[in-house]
Amino acid sequence: MKGGTRKRGKSWSYYFDTAAVGGKRKKIEKGGFRTKKEAEAALAKALAEYNDSGCVFKPSEISVSDYLDFWFAEYCKFNLSDKTQYTYSSIIRNHLKPQFGAYRLNSLQAAAIQKYINQMKTENYAMSTIQVALAVLTSSLDYAVEPLHYIRDNPCRYVKIGNASKPPRERIILTKEQFDKILELFPFGSRFYIPLMLGWNCGLRINECMGLTWNDIDFENRTISIDRQLTWYRIPGRTLWYMKNPKYDSKRVIPFGETLFRALKAEKKRQLENEMYYGEFYTVQYLKEYTDGAGANLTYVEQSQKGALCRESRLPLVCQFDNGRMLKETNFRLCAKKIQNILGIDFEYHCLRRTHATKLVEADVGAKAVQYRLGHKRITTTLKFYVSHTDNMAQDAADKFEAAVNGGLPPR
Repeated sequence: MKGGTRKRGKSWSYYFDTAAVGGKRKKIEKGGFRTKKEAEAALAKALAEYNDSGCVFKPSEISVSDYLDFWFAEYCKFNLSDKTQYTYSSIIRNHLKPQFGAYRLNSLQAAAIQKYINQMKTENYAMSTIQVALAVLTSSLDYAVEPLHYIRDNPCRYVKIGNASKPPRERIILTKEQFDKILELFPFGSRFYIPLMLGWNCGLRINECMGLTWNDIDFENRTISIDRQLTWYRIPGRTLWYMKNPKYDSKRVIPFGETLFRALKAEKKRQLENEMYYGEFYTVQYLKEYTDGAGANLTYVEQSQKGALCRESRLPLVCQFDNGRMLKETNFRLCAKKIQNILGIDFEYHCLRRTHATKLVEADVGAKAVQYRLGHKRITTTLKFYVSHTDNMAQDAADKFEAAVNGGLPPR
């Protein structure tokens, strides 16, 4: 592609044609150069950058701050879940813009990024925060390389996190004795009893647990259908809770045993009694539509007292307060804190999920069956992160080797 220069009045301009769109060519022209030589130099630079990116050098002059806004609006809004968008937005607002926002996009170098990563480590940020900050910046700059061609290379590719000063938290495997003590602290009738029982007996994710309705419980066949999870979306001045597909679209049907059967039966009866006791002041959940400023629709969970206008789309949630209010993952933090402070157990809800997986493997349940029950996308996730090596597994391995190779079990 060639262009040219010409004199217009007292200054010089350069010009060239872009690719045809709809059979018509668009001419790019820029003036204001003092001499023909300056215009020719500017033309050569503009042609080089146009051939590289399809635009005339403006993208390469954009600030990192403006580019992150562009990337979030054009990519994140259409490809990421609402919760991930909120996480990315927080990282951009609190870390990336304050640190790199004033840089030009094409001048951001690996050295500056590495320096900030090292600074986060010295300031004792959690490993997860450091990893997410770098991941968000990496993803945004990957998009600038391909498909936008705003920059030629992603400087994040040369940045190393190394060992963070705070080691990642290791989730414990609960013993039956520890779980019994937890249930003594939160017995039947406590709002946390059923979530604890669901986590222990089924290995559910906490948001899957909170999203269960009584329609998902098949008492006759003793199965639970995992079709959704309860999660949140932040709007100005309010947090909306809504139902979405489980992680990785891991819809599944999980059988359960006698212990959970009795607990769920008793809980359903208790909730009916509570509804009669509270009467018109009992809280019910129903679905409602929300439309944001861009016209996007979101069906979220609204709450009102039973005495209000009757709703056809009522959600009979399994996990709730005595007065019918829905229980959310944020409410469960109180349960975890009490277990930590009173029982001295380093507990969080995910411990139940990991314990469930480990106990299944100890009981010789196949890895594929465990993967399905937990709803993992890959079996490597099941084995690497959710199944812990225990003393029982070690002894079982020794006994099976003795039987297979040496002809019998060792004496006890």
